[in-house]
Amino acid sequence: MEILCYNCKKNFERDESRAVARSEECPHCRSAVRCCKMCDFYDPNTYNECREIMAERVIEKENANFCNSFRVTTGRSDKDEDKNAIYNAADSIFKK
Repeated sequence: MEILCYNCKKNFERDESRAVARSEECPHCRSAVRCCKMCDFYDPNTYNECREIMAERVIEKENANFCNSFRVTTGRSDKDEDKNAIYNAADSIFKK
């Protein structure tokens, strides 16, 4: 699985068949992989910045943690793809 680091914005490969260890780091910048900002539930626009309502509160979102709800994200979202599609459609309409 290819993952995009939240910190350095570089991609790296990781074996998705094994759990993410608390000590796992980005090979490029050494940022924690098992942290809120690398979790699929992380959302800065929600309460506690987490969409998982049963997750324990974590204050430092960039530090490694033991959250049981952690699910590593690829760093790409459907929202990004939708936004790009909208921009491309608008661009094709207004291009001369």
